[in-house]
Amino acid sequence: MKFYTSIRMFTWLGLLLFTQSCATCRYSTKDTAPIPPEIKNFRINYFENKARYVNPQLTPAITEAVKQKIIGQTRLTQTNNDDANYDISGYLSDYSVTTTGISGQTASTNRLNVTFHIIFKDALDNTKNFEADLTSNYDFSALKTLQEAESSLTSEIVKNVTDGIFNKIFSNW
Repeated sequence: MKFYTSIRMFTWLGLLLFTQSCATCRYSTKDTAPIPPEIKNFRINYFENKARYVNPQLTPAITEAVKQKIIGQTRLTQTNNDDANYDISGYLSDYSVTTTGISGQTASTNRLNVTFHIIFKDALDNTKNFEADLTSNYDFSALKTLQEAESSLTSEIVKNVTDGIFNKIFSNW
């Protein structure tokens, strides 16, 4: 009886191993465009703030965050030379507040509108050059001043704008 139990156990174990070796799970997305091998470096020009209202912390933080994201997620190296393969510049074009919700006779919700204009130049392939606007909105209570809302929203704005810039340059979507 033990002999048949052992055979049965080895049969199940063999079947299990065979099934697992045949059933592979592959997950792939095609969201990041392959960077051509001849592209070696990039340059980030300081992002300016051309919006009517200036948050002095925002564009320096976005400039640094984009540099760090490209360094951390690609094989490209940063350069400050004029002969960079990828030249990235841009500016904050809109940073404004509108009222989006009214309760009774007073505003209940405000919306911070943020638009960043990106300028991308590929020194090796001019057909890939582009300019684009990336817009995002952030709602906050009308009971808060803009300065109070900025203290809690700035890190989210920096992350969203940085991700938008990175995705616009390095993604197929």
